[in-house]
Amino acid sequence: MPMHPRRFARVKPAGLVSRQAKIITDPRAPVIPCTLIDYSPGGACVDLGGQVSIPDRFELLHVNTKKRCRIAWKRGTRVGVVF
Repeated sequence: MPMHPRRFARVKPAGLVSRQAKIITDPRAPVIPCTLIDYSPGGACVDLGGQVSIPDRFELLHVNTKKRCRIAWKRGTRVGVVF
């Protein structure tokens, strides 16, 4: 039994859905490409693919959905965000 059960089940991108996402930190700043690892109604896990510094709050663009995010945790190149 998990110590902290998830409120929502994770939804992994499947089929022809793109796993590529973009982080938008500022409208005038270049976007940061990233890979979507998993996604749920309350948050997501993204892989930055390298040591990229991002602010605590940003927008995540995946397919046609743009979500305002806040960083919940960081481990290596992976970042967990909440919506």
